[in-house]
Amino acid sequence: MQQDAIKKIVIAGGGTAGWMSAAALGKLFGKNIDVTLVESDAIPTVGVGEATIPTLHLFHDLLKIKESEFMAATNATFKLGIKFDDWYQKPQSYIHSFGRFNHGCWAAGFQHFWLRGRQLDIASEIGDYCPEHLACRMGKFAIAPKQERNHAFHLDAGLYAKFLRNIAQQCGVQRIEGKIDKVNLDHDNGFIQSLTLDNGRQIQGDLFIDCTGFRGLLIEQALNTGYEDWSHWLPCDSAVTVQTELNDETVPYTRSIAHHAGWQWQIPLQTRMGNGMVFCSKYISDDEAKTQLLANIQGKTLNPPRVLKFKTGVRRKLWNKNCVAIGLAGGFIEPLESTSIHLIQQSIIRLMQSLPTKKMEAALRDRFNASMREEIDNIRDFIILHYHATARKDSAFWRYCKDMPIPDSLQARMDQFAQSGHVYQGNGELFGEASWLQVMLGQGITPKAYHPIVDLMPEQELAKFLASVKQQTERRVNQLPNHLDFIRHYCQ
Repeated sequence: MQQDAIKKIVIAGGGTAGWMSAAALGKLFGKNIDVTLVESDAIPTVGVGEATIPTLHLFHDLLKIKESEFMAATNATFKLGIKFDDWYQKPQSYIHSFGRFNHGCWAAGFQHFWLRGRQLDIASEIGDYCPEHLACRMGKFAIAPKQERNHAFHLDAGLYAKFLRNIAQQCGVQRIEGKIDKVNLDHDNGFIQSLTLDNGRQIQGDLFIDCTGFRGLLIEQALNTGYEDWSHWLPCDSAVTVQTELNDETVPYTRSIAHHAGWQWQIPLQTRMGNGMVFCSKYISDDEAKTQLLANIQGKTLNPPRVLKFKTGVRRKLWNKNCVAIGLAGGFIEPLESTSIHLIQQSIIRLMQSLPTKKMEAALRDRFNASMREEIDNIRDFIILHYHATARKDSAFWRYCKDMPIPDSLQARMDQFAQSGHVYQGNGELFGEASWLQVMLGQGITPKAYHPIVDLMPEQELAKFLASVKQQTERRVNQLPNHLDFIRHYCQ
């Protein structure tokens, strides 16, 4: 066993994916495994986004990263959810918050009591019963002792990579500057033996991690792994990004504003605003997208607009032979629910949990691929829901999304909610019941029925129950400081 142990891991590419991998492996295995990262300053990295979801806490706990230090280093703000404008119809908005609805019973979630309350006209909007949802709308935030960590972050992806690079190098990770000129394979088993750089230097390794972005230099160009295209479900294939000075209050949520051929994001950091437009090139040109984005932003631009091209989908194997693709090299769903950094994190953690020997045990590879694919498919379905469950017919893009066939797994989930009000979270799935509930309601899916146990509660008692939950939520949020005031105190 000791003779077959992995002694050297080579990470190809930097950016968020590369340095998250390097920091984790260096921190947790650096004493026993030589970790090397190869990147070139001449090759620009593609940021996977400047917004996260609450699961990032798990990664930071693993690396013993102090939240306030990380936030100060990355210009970060807090994120309690996403506000969706004009997705179901124009004009209409809803919020997908990271909170929970904790006042159901053993047989039925809170939404069943709320649904009956709506029928009786004694219930207000669903977000009034969730502290994170209400705090989003009121622009408030604070961290209290023993508080459930239902918050995420807006951050500067470039600064985050630098922050992690510092951690990695302190833990002994070696960074090598250079472009990868050739990937050398073993003629007998097809494994990667080494990387040849443009200066002729060879970098040998036992396990290779591909963080080369959409190129997939190792996983695809060298190993011909194959790609499953999802553009028939997620037709957006382009994005244009630009940064601006801050003009407005720094709110604790991301904004996603639908337009005729895609959507626009606004991500507030402490000192600037991140802006971008995701679009389908079949319905709008790059130049038109740039013009539209620049016409719909506030504040002075800090950089020229930059267009990125992508194809939604996933590699047929994320771990092939002795190569694991992490980040954009493994696939791309799209940034709508800020899941890119989460999938990087999950890939790293699962790889460390399944760390093989030099034999690259097939059972470990197969389980890694299966578990990652299950999670990616679930995220894919959640993203498709936003596009498909819409009343919009005002453009060819939205008509396509409304009428397109969708995965059977998503259709079954939508049908169950529409018929009975039930939502669920399967084993290993990222998005919980509250997330599915908020988005399906926001996208216009109204259940035809609720659980019959609710009818055991008299109408007067139901009214008191709903009013009590709402009052508790309001009292809790009213005590919170302004989001930006808390940031100035906590992590400026």
